[in-house]
Amino acid sequence: MADSPGTRLDGLVVAVSVILVLVLPLTAAGQSPTTPWGDPVLQGVWDYWTFRPLERADEFAGRDALTDEEAALIGEQGRAAALATDRDGPGPGNPGAYGQEVWTERSRATALRQPSLIVDPPDGKIPALTAAETRRVAAHQSSGGRPVRTRAGGISVDGPEDRGLAERCIVGFSTGPPMLPAGYNNNVQILQAPGYVALVVETIHDVRIIPLDGPGLVAPDVRQWLGASRGHWEGDTLVVDTTNFTDRIGSFSTTGQSWGKRRRARQAQRTA
Repeated sequence: MADSPGTRLDGLVVAVSVILVLVLPLTAAGQSPTTPWGDPVLQGVWDYWTFRPLERADEFAGRDALTDEEAALIGEQGRAAALATDRDGPGPGNPGAYGQEVWTERSRATALRQPSLIVDPPDGKIPALTAAETRRVAAHQSSGGRPVRTRAGGISVDGPEDRGLAERCIVGFSTGPPMLPAGYNNNVQILQAPGYVALVVETIHDVRIIPLDGPGLVAPDVRQWLGASRGHWEGDTLVVDTTNFTDRIGSFSTTGQSWGKRRRARQAQRTA
């Protein structure tokens, strides 16, 4: 596992920043509130929906922030595209699904000013696969694509094992780690206790109990669907590093894509 940001996607180290959309009130002294044991307050029920894409568009290369007008335009364009699917209806052979305006978050034109959810690497892009990982992915696909590593979609409809992990309710389609905005259920409840933070996601109601600082609690050879997370504070920002992923799950696979074998993912969470 690399100790610093890298570009090898067989040892993925990508930092994703999610700004929680609720704003906590300041204290009378104008400071952010803290828990009785001195940690910044993050606990509550939060919404992480945004039209901000995972990767940075080329037109925003080299920029750390968009203007309010640019962010608003991205939100409105995303909403209009979503509502157009309601207007136009499903295509041939498609039975249709959720109405965007009534059932999904895409009816809300919300977009952050940050150019992409990925903040490290600095270009906001998912690193390219290494040659070794490219060969491993090709071998997996040529052998039939089992086990299915993506969360959405699948490789056939012949049986449940050929469907995505979220469809089989093994992991949520957007609940991470890292958490990524999707069509609906972009909600997380955060609970805090001395030395710990717990994240309760809406889809499948998975709970990630995250120790803060100190040694890890999971042996290096133990592999889990959601990995093993540890957190620390950088000012008012909670930074969570996750390792120990099982090889049966792909990386950043909300949309049905799956890249590489993750060894480490980092997510930063703070209030707006």
